[in-house]
Amino acid sequence: MLHFYFKKKFRLLTTMNFNFVFEKSIKLEISEMIILGRLNSLTYSRLGLSITKKNIRYAHDRNRLKRLIRESFRLSQHKIIRMDFIIIAKKNIMRLNRALLREKLEKLWLNYYQ
Repeated sequence: MLHFYFKKKFRLLTTMNFNFVFEKSIKLEISEMIILGRLNSLTYSRLGLSITKKNIRYAHDRNRLKRLIRESFRLSQHKIIRMDFIIIAKKNIMRLNRALLREKLEKLWLNYYQ
């Protein structure tokens, strides 16, 4: 059985990392979220999240959303081309149930499969 981990090195953590993606990125947008991606020079993909209090009011909802997005990325990261991604959540993302959110994320990752 394969195990896929989501270690710290797979996350965009610094402002410099985020700015790298914001400068020149490929943008995919659906009604619930925006995903920005940019090729990196590493041997793996990384993920950054932008989930604001303005869009998602309660911390427990923001945290749940982050967990679901990270889990989706973790399971797909071995198939994705080496890119840095930023996911920006919109207000209406909370209307999605867990299964529908997973399905939409899976479709988004398909655009970046090798």
